[in-house]
Amino acid sequence: MLEDYPISGRRAAEISASVERAVGSGHLEPGQHLPPMRELAERLGVNPNTVAAAYRTLRERGVIETAGRRGSRIRAKPATTGREEIRVDVPEGVRDLSDGNPDPALLPSLAAAFAAAAERGDREPVLYGAAPVDPELARLARADLDAGGVPDGPVAVASGSLDAIERVLTAHLKPGDTVAVEDPGWGGLLDLVPALGLRTRPVGVDGDGPLPDAVRAALAGGARALIVTDRAQNPTGAAVSGARARALRSVLLEYPETLLVEDDHGHGIVDLPLHPLAGGTRHWAFVRSAAKAYGPDLRLAVLTGDAETLDRVRGRQRLGPGWVSRITQGAVARLWAVGAVDARAVAAAYGRRRDALIAALARRGVPAQGRSGLNVWIPVPDETGAVARLLHSGWAVAPGARFRLDAPPGIRVTVSTLTEAETGPLADATASAVGGWGPGRSRV
Repeated sequence: MLEDYPISGRRAAEISASVERAVGSGHLEPGQHLPPMRELAERLGVNPNTVAAAYRTLRERGVIETAGRRGSRIRAKPATTGREEIRVDVPEGVRDLSDGNPDPALLPSLAAAFAAAAERGDREPVLYGAAPVDPELARLARADLDAGGVPDGPVAVASGSLDAIERVLTAHLKPGDTVAVEDPGWGGLLDLVPALGLRTRPVGVDGDGPLPDAVRAALAGGARALIVTDRAQNPTGAAVSGARARALRSVLLEYPETLLVEDDHGHGIVDLPLHPLAGGTRHWAFVRSAAKAYGPDLRLAVLTGDAETLDRVRGRQRLGPGWVSRITQGAVARLWAVGAVDARAVAAAYGRRRDALIAALARRGVPAQGRSGLNVWIPVPDETGAVARLLHSGWAVAPGARFRLDAPPGIRVTVSTLTEAETGPLADATASAVGGWGPGRSRV
C-alpha cells in the first residue's frame, strides 16, 4: 500500500528529503522498493515529473538505485562504496590493465629524500603550534604554480587531491547544492560529491576538456561549483587546450560566484602545457597532487586559491588532522628540488604507450581517445559484454560505469605498464570484444 511509505512533500526537494529522513530513521530499509513514480505522484497530488526529479536527486546522492523493471529501491550499501565496487576481479594469469596506477619503474626512489627529511626532523622537531606547511615546499610549489600561470595565492597542503577537493567543497557549499562534474570523470570524485550531500550535474568532455556549452548550461541551471581536470583527465586522458581554456574562462566570467576547483594531478607526467582557468571567479582553488609522478603512497597535494577559500580550508584543517606530516612534506620538497622525476621522459614513455594502442585500435576500426596521462578511453556499445569478453581473452580493463553518470558506455585501459609486444594482441582482443573488425581491416 502506498500509505505504508513515509514519503511526503509537494516539491522535488521536499520529496527527496523525506525519503532520506526515512532511510536515516530506518523506516525505509536497504533494498526496499519505492513506489512507482506515477503512483506516488497521484498520492502526493503532484506532477509525475516532480517525483521523477526527486528520484533523480536520490540516485545522484546514492540513496536509491534503479532495479530495472522492478523500479527503484533503497541502496543496499552505502553510497560512499558504490563505484569502488564496480571493478573486475582479476584471476591469476590475466593481465591487469584496470587499476589506474603509474608505472612503478618510472617512480623515483624515496629513500634518500625521506632520510634527509627525517634527519632534519631530528635536528629541528616539528611540534604543536609549528607552521603547517614546510617553507621550502611552499616556495617550490608557488614558483612552479607561477610558471604555469596559476594566479597568486597562499599555499596549503592536503592528504591527496580528493582530500583537498573535499575541504574546498565543504568550505563553501551546503547539502543540496549542485556541483558540475566531468562525465565521464574520476570515480572517486563522483562518489565524494553525493557523499557530502551535494548534487552532481554532469558536463560532457572531449579531448580538449569540458564542453563550454555544457558548462554554461550547468551553471545556468544552478550549479554552484565546477570541478575541472586540467590534464591527464581520468578516464579519458583529456587535457584543457588553450582555445578551450579561453572559452571556459569566458563562460565563468558570466557566473563569477561559481566556486571553481581545478585538479592538476597530471603534473609531472604530461608534456602538454597547463592552461589554468582560475581568475574569472570570486572563489577558486587549484590542486596539484604528487601521487602520479612520485608515488600514490605519499598522500600529498599542494593547494592554492583565493585568500578566503584557503583561510577556510586551513581553519577547518586545524580542527581535524592539524597538518600533513612535515617529514613527508620535506621529502617531497627534496624530490622536487633535486629533479627526481624527469617529467619529459616520463610523459614521453606514457605517450608512446597511449599512442601505440590508439593507433593499433584505429587500424582495427575501434575509435579511442587519450591525449595525456595513463589511460585510454574506448567507447563500446555493450560495456558489460566487452569487459567480460576481454577478461575471457586474458585482459582485465576497468568498466566505464565506474566513471559515468549520463555518458555513453565505455571501458578504460590503463597503459602505464603496457609493453610494445602486448599492444597488438590487446588491440586484437579489444576489436573482437567490441565488434570492431570489418572487411579489409588490417591487423598490422
